[in-house]
Amino acid sequence: MIARIEPVALGGTIPAIPSKSEAHRALVCAALSDAPTCISCRTSSQDIDATLSCLAALGARIGIDEGIYTVLPIGCGVRVAGPLDCHESGSTLRFLLPVAAALGGACFQGAPRLSERPLLPLIRALREHGVAIDTDGELPLTVSGRLSAGTFALPGNISSQYVTGLLLAAPLLDGTTVIRVAEPVESKPYIALTLEVLHTFGINAEIIHEDGCTSYTLRAQAAYRSPGSFEVGGDWSNAAFWLAAGALSGTGVCVEGLSLSSKQADRAILGALSLFGARVMRTAHSASTAHDGLRGARIDVSSCPDLVPAIAPLAALAEGRTVIAGAARLRLKESDRLASISGTLNALGARASIIDDMLVFEGVDRLHGGEVDAAADHRIAMMAALAATRADGPVLIHGAECTAKSYPGFFEDFAALGGHMEWEV
Repeated sequence: MIARIEPVALGGTIPAIPSKSEAHRALVCAALSDAPTCISCRTSSQDIDATLSCLAALGARIGIDEGIYTVLPIGCGVRVAGPLDCHESGSTLRFLLPVAAALGGACFQGAPRLSERPLLPLIRALREHGVAIDTDGELPLTVSGRLSAGTFALPGNISSQYVTGLLLAAPLLDGTTVIRVAEPVESKPYIALTLEVLHTFGINAEIIHEDGCTSYTLRAQAAYRSPGSFEVGGDWSNAAFWLAAGALSGTGVCVEGLSLSSKQADRAILGALSLFGARVMRTAHSASTAHDGLRGARIDVSSCPDLVPAIAPLAALAEGRTVIAGAARLRLKESDRLASISGTLNALGARASIIDDMLVFEGVDRLHGGEVDAAADHRIAMMAALAATRADGPVLIHGAECTAKSYPGFFEDFAALGGHMEWEV
């Protein structure tokens, strides 16, 4: 489908949707616990639905009523013989592959693009600990054998989701598990989020920094304990688009339901917007931004690569040069985001270039209308909608329905902030 966006600045107040990153982790922990857990998460997405269906296939029983997921642990249900379908969710696959290996194996399948996203470092680590896997990451793949405890060694310049998957599986193993990750560790805040959720479910890891590595140790006899209830916090990743919109708008935008103490990596959006010169206001449970003359900046996104689609329209419109560094992992997302970000914005009049693993922008006064393709990437569709608010004519986004992957209500909230959008078939 095609979204036609008219160039109208956004402004107002909007509630944050629940964090997809936190929901994935909480649902897996709940499914592995000793008793049922009620998880408050008022919205879902295609990625969360993929995790739910895979956990159900592993034997968990999950019901939902008015935004409350009641999760009965895997031990209470019956495993389904069919494959675990991860659809397009990299988090689902990377989190559950080690968990399934700890439980005795499973077959995974997913969308074609998911097979293209790297998985081999995690597969090698699992193979070194007693697991047989019949491909090097191509789907479908079958895991057989049972994962054994011990020391897992991973390079630091890979997805933090591999570390999260092993952390989630470790309490299921017979013996002490040590996960050694070479420094520097990319996307470390996402590992911190995993550790925070694990702590809520009774699992604590010892963290040691030595010999150029960060080691996460989970002692033998650890066991998941249900907290009874868990409330998923507001999502900084998707709120970042609205906060960036506020930085482009004289009216400004406030997002409510965000915790300033959250471990989510994309809380860094506030610092990034400040570097661009936007006005940023904070309270204990909300964040607000407004336009105050945007200037170019140098921003390292190695710990928060998902922020780049949100800040890229600001980089395109800020006075002077902007360098977005540490962006190598963008090549491995739902699309090659280095290419799709620069290509999409350049089609609307930006001056963006790729230099090694950096995005470099020379600021322009205004973007123009036109047609772009979302590249089947939810964050590219959101970025294009944000950029369209500062264009001099309508922008047509082909394949814009892909926002449902993480934020099914994106365009409804876009309209709630004053955006002008209509669907064309």
